[in-house]
Amino acid sequence: MIFWHQAELALILEQFLFSSDAAEELKDAISKNNHEVVCLYDINLVDEVWKESRPKPPSKPVRVHHLKYAGVNVATKLSSLRSELKDAGTSAIVISMLDEIAWLLNLRGNDVPHSPVMYAYLIVEMDGAKLFIDNSKVNVEVMGYLKNAGVEVRPYESILSDIESLAMQGAHLWLDTSSVNAAIVNTYKSACGSGPNGAIIHYKPEPGSCSIVNAKKLFLLDSGAQYIDGTTDVTRTVHFGEPSGWEKECFTRVLQVILLRSMVGNYSITLLEYKSSRLYNYIFIRHIAHGSGPNGAIIHYKPEPGSCSIVNAKKLFLLDSGAQYIDGTTDVTRTVHFGEPSAWEKECFTRVLQGHIALDQAVFPENTPGFVLDAFARSSLWKIGLDYRHGTGHGVGAALNVHEGPQSISFRFGNMTPLQKGMIVSNEPGYYEDHAFGIRIENLLHVEESDTPNRFGGIGYMGFEKLTFVPIQAKLVDLSLLSVAEVDWLNNYHSQVWEKVSPLVDGSARQWLWNSTRPLIKL
Repeated sequence: MIFWHQAELALILEQFLFSSDAAEELKDAISKNNHEVVCLYDINLVDEVWKESRPKPPSKPVRVHHLKYAGVNVATKLSSLRSELKDAGTSAIVISMLDEIAWLLNLRGNDVPHSPVMYAYLIVEMDGAKLFIDNSKVNVEVMGYLKNAGVEVRPYESILSDIESLAMQGAHLWLDTSSVNAAIVNTYKSACGSGPNGAIIHYKPEPGSCSIVNAKKLFLLDSGAQYIDGTTDVTRTVHFGEPSGWEKECFTRVLQVILLRSMVGNYSITLLEYKSSRLYNYIFIRHIAHGSGPNGAIIHYKPEPGSCSIVNAKKLFLLDSGAQYIDGTTDVTRTVHFGEPSAWEKECFTRVLQGHIALDQAVFPENTPGFVLDAFARSSLWKIGLDYRHGTGHGVGAALNVHEGPQSISFRFGNMTPLQKGMIVSNEPGYYEDHAFGIRIENLLHVEESDTPNRFGGIGYMGFEKLTFVPIQAKLVDLSLLSVAEVDWLNNYHSQVWEKVSPLVDGSARQWLWNSTRPLIKL
């Protein structure tokens, strides 16, 4: 939280709420106008306003993420991370990104809506590790699990005292200043001046100071934990596909209900209720976003009771859904029409589909960053002067964050992270016409090696495997715009949808699925 005190011309900054980099940027910006930043350590002004009415922090228990889903045990992960620390000449790393902590320790929590993570800090040293967390969330089973893994549980609020202790011992910390908060970085800097100073890394410090190793100087990625988490091992990949079966059944049944029965009402509630009643292993059902007509032009629109519009059978309808399961994370979007789409709506939809197909079929050299592929998905729209304002693909965690880096496919070319074997990424081009309609087609893809006949330069080539199998509405497709190869892709995809989903449904849903996956013929 930022408070501006006019009399003293000072920006009061609560250090736990800002990353070190963000705090430094603020400091530099206001210093140009002869103002200053005042950092608070022991008091949070928001808490002073809240007093006794402050909401209680989340206290739901942490659970162990079973090895059959995680794929790699904690000892192996910590050993890999310590190798990185040793190579970097550091003695410990401070991790504050919640998904990195959850992945590294094979734990899952319930502190953040729709994401199975817990509020915590983690310090990994060469000979041990400390998890800073509210003890009330850690039951006997989890406590024993962590002890066996060589992880000590410490009070959440004691993180700064441990940072001071490490600094006094002359420890060189690996800190990602883009994510670690300013309180931790400033505490380390201050305490270093009082303790012995070890080997200097990366830059020559001023007298009395010690070095802070920023992971960005060592790798293209933000931290060692995220570097390891960026790719999935075989077990994680195999289990990632399992929850898709539940998602396919739910999405297929709900689309069938919506399209065949012409239901009028709250489709978000319909999908939420169906998933809740059918699925035994979901943890969170993600925010359901849908939009009819003009609301669909609002990217990630969320209907609110009392303000949302009635679904119009004569307009496009966009449905974006996903869920967190014990064994995986899903994300899928489809756009449908209840009546007869206009020629313009069909052309826009078809060009979005062409971009989706182009990205799905992309083959590219290893070490290619995702932004290089972004134009594949936009090319057909660009040909007639159209575009969309969001990225084409985001990384997806395995039973973790639905938006999870470091990988992405985007027009934002600053992310140089290469797409590597085992990564999961979304494929979701779209088009949004203000005050009219929105279109998006989203599948999840798994990066895999591609068996190309040549390997120019002696390097490997990569491609994608589809993980999402939900019908794409045929009546929105303008076949005259599609090539024969694109029609073949759509027919092959629908053949796979039928093969994988038909055993999961019966009755009218199965009949609807059969009708929705019949081959299209380009005349």
